[in-house]
Amino acid sequence: MGNHFPPHFKEVPNQMDRFFSVVHENWAILDHPTMLPAYALWRLNWIHPFVEGNGRTARAACYYLVCLKQGQLLPGKKIVPERIRENRAPYYAALKAADRAWDQGHFDVSALADYLAGVLKAQLAGDA
Repeated sequence: MGNHFPPHFKEVPNQMDRFFSVVHENWAILDHPTMLPAYALWRLNWIHPFVEGNGRTARAACYYLVCLKQGQLLPGKKIVPERIRENRAPYYAALKAADRAWDQGHFDVSALADYLAGVLKAQLAGDA
């Protein structure tokens, strides 16, 4: 996807522990429907904990959080992970924006949250 260098494999367990802590600690705080899923999508890709399947796993975790926050599986024939996979350019741009913010010492997944909101709306509307 670009020039991101994930953490050394010895750092992955600690990074994953921090990842789960952030999700858990912010579950009730972040009421925006796509902010926590955006964090999961970005951070799992950033940590890159698997040899293969990081993107698929991140998209699945993201969608799981979207549905869990809503308390149900959401309607739509083409779900968010499929929509992301079919049009990756805006997805990659939003991931890179989050990476740039992180590299500058800031946490900002707002571009990714906005992108997710758009694909989620398309899913719920049944758009092809």
